[in-house]
Amino acid sequence: MKYPNIEAERARYNLTQAELAESLSVSRATYTNWQSGRSEIPGSQIIAMTKLFGVSSDYLLGLTNPEPKPA
Repeated sequence: MKYPNIEAERARYNLTQAELAESLSVSRATYTNWQSGRSEIPGSQIIAMTKLFGVSSDYLLGLTNPEPKPA
């Protein structure tokens, strides 16, 4: 499964895949595997991304509509 909302938030924060992976204390290859669907994202990493991006886990996983952006 691919996660376009995670990629959208990464881009919104102007982070490279390598920078996001580093902030999550994983390798870039691990992050790439998550994004390509080759491996599942651990719940602890989803929680870390919700805190980093200030969005819900449902949004990151594509289960809800896009998060409203502050004006």
